[in-house]
Amino acid sequence: MSGTVIAISGIDTGIGKTYVTGLLAKALLQQGVRIITQKIVQTGCEGIAEDILEHRRLMGIEVQDADREKLTCPCVFRFPASPHLSASLEGAQINLLHIQQSTLALQQRYDLVLLEGVGGLLVPLAPDLLFADYIRDAGYPLLLVTSPRLGSINHTLLSIEACVKRGIFIRGVIYNYHQHVDKLIADDTREVIRHYLEHAGYDAPIIDLREGRLDLDAVARLSL
Repeated sequence: MSGTVIAISGIDTGIGKTYVTGLLAKALLQQGVRIITQKIVQTGCEGIAEDILEHRRLMGIEVQDADREKLTCPCVFRFPASPHLSASLEGAQINLLHIQQSTLALQQRYDLVLLEGVGGLLVPLAPDLLFADYIRDAGYPLLLVTSPRLGSINHTLLSIEACVKRGIFIRGVIYNYHQHVDKLIADDTREVIRHYLEHAGYDAPIIDLREGRLDLDAVARLSL
């Protein structure tokens, strides 16, 4: 039986996708879930993807065989830019079939694969394919990472609209308190996001990430 794949994306670059992916994987690993993380594409590095190494550090485990086999990040490019540009600078294209085959191989070994995206939902993987289109076509549910920082309401609601348009199922939203924001603003932003999730037809829990800790009771409601 193949394992489940859940995509993790954010409202923007630097919102905490990698941190959330690693922490969530650690929490589920401690619950006895056979879990692995995957990064769809990594730019700005060579060898084993930097985000994969950060996942392993957060999970408290060593680099895995699947990492060395490049299954957990099958596309790595040196130039730190959008994936399509980084690939083109090396005279390459992102091999989507190779990514799909790598994910399938991980599904044969693990119960759950957390697939971290790059940037936000509408980052192009190829000239006519956005990350959101990729997870739509694959049928993966989504965990969306957001925060109370200035501008996050707009970016979050745009991300929700992109999911509604494509029929992507939002399994949950991670609300990352990674920056100091006035409590009044943080609470209001959270409520606005909750309201628009409900308005869009999503019964998705909002999971708080505070001081490096996930709300594990809310994680349990994800039924991963």
